[in-house]
Amino acid sequence: MKILTEEQVAGHNGAIFRGAAEGLVGSAALALPAFYALNRKWAYYRSLPLTLKCMGAVMVIAPCISIQAERRGLEFDREVNWTGAGRMELDRAAAEEEARWRALPMKDKVADWAARHQYGIIFGSWALSMAVAGAIIARDRYQTVPQKVVQARVWAQGLTVGVLLVAGALTHSQRQEAIAQRRAPVDHSWQTFVRR
Repeated sequence: MKILTEEQVAGHNGAIFRGAAEGLVGSAALALPAFYALNRKWAYYRSLPLTLKCMGAVMVIAPCISIQAERRGLEFDREVNWTGAGRMELDRAAAEEEARWRALPMKDKVADWAARHQYGIIFGSWALSMAVAGAIIARDRYQTVPQKVVQARVWAQGLTVGVLLVAGALTHSQRQEAIAQRRAPVDHSWQTFVRR
């Protein structure tokens, strides 16, 4: 394990604080106007207690702060702490991955992206289907609000089950590739250094 100097620790902390500030400003720029618009347009939102409104703001802003701070910390580590042979090996591996990605046809690129972001696609399809079903069902004047919520949830669950089945079929069709990706690759980076 490498012993860090005070300057490296201070630089890392500065990068993390800069990322946290970026996350705060970016998420607040999206969340605060949204909450203002909700307060003006939706009577039910206006009737909520202030603590619930604050909880909604915190649930949006806090993850953005931590995610952006983590990104900036990792970026700082890559730029400052990885030097010499280790950095060259990481750059070589990144270049190989970039070349592999560029050589793939568009169909394989989409399949590779979908395999790496499978859970995000499933969650996004659920959220999108919930929003679309809610918007369609909200027009029905003969149902009560609880009935509309249940109806939208049922439609969203049905569409999500369909997406899960498709994802399962795709995963099964790419089973050998998925097994190969789950195994840790054998590290032969020492051969690169011996050749030099």
